[in-house]
Amino acid sequence: MTFSIAFVAGVTPTKWTRIWAERRPDVELEVFRTDSAEQETVLRDGRADVSLVRLPINEEGLSLIALYNEIPVVVAAKDHFIADADSVVVADLVDEHLLQDPDEVPEWRDVAVEVRTGSRRALPPMRDMDETMELVAAGVGIVILPHSVARLHSRKDVVSRPVEDTAESRIALAWRTVDTTPDVEEFIGIVRGRTPDSSRKNAALPTDEPVKKEKKTAKAKAAAKAVRAAAAAAKPATARKTQSAGRTRNSPSPQAGKRRGGR
Repeated sequence: MTFSIAFVAGVTPTKWTRIWAERRPDVELEVFRTDSAEQETVLRDGRADVSLVRLPINEEGLSLIALYNEIPVVVAAKDHFIADADSVVVADLVDEHLLQDPDEVPEWRDVAVEVRTGSRRALPPMRDMDETMELVAAGVGIVILPHSVARLHSRKDVVSRPVEDTAESRIALAWRTVDTTPDVEEFIGIVRGRTPDSSRKNAALPTDEPVKKEKKTAKAKAAAKAVRAAAAAAKPATARKTQSAGRTRNSPSPQAGKRRGGR
């Protein structure tokens, strides 16, 4: 039996796959990296049982759990002016040439000079991110990427700085809704940080009547004792019996009051 996990570039699933290996040594793991263009396809064609994806994707037929967000960074040649800044805003980059589809960074697209004036030149051939970084290092242009992707392809001849006013990149766990198998549920639990037996304990609680009754009875006894003590302190000894009967018939239940207050 094999369980397949895909992950988009920049995501590091090691901590989750290590926990899986400890809990489920009987199920072999197949772990492989995808690019953004394939992160959804590998789910739909069955190559992966789950996929760690970078949103947005087409969610039809899929279930998703949001995991975390990443800040975007701009990457430029090491002698670029951004090297002297701690961070930048999009307005600092309006005169730059972006070596990617402007629609990938709509905040930049909407204010960039080369887009507004129609002077944007065609992108040079780039087979992968490594070739893109070659062009960045040569001063041909810039890219704006999730921090983890920029780190994955970092070089000594480029610099990167956070871009404060662009949308963060969202990472999520996705799987085919109709194939929410026990193995998928197990991996979801690992990603969410559940302990090995937490799911079993949670499933057992509704039928664990002795535990529930014992806790409820102890709480009721403590509340009743507190009511009796308060009544004894507030009422004369000669009237205690009459007042006690009145409380039984007319006063709100101490437990009912507690529920209303809790709400």
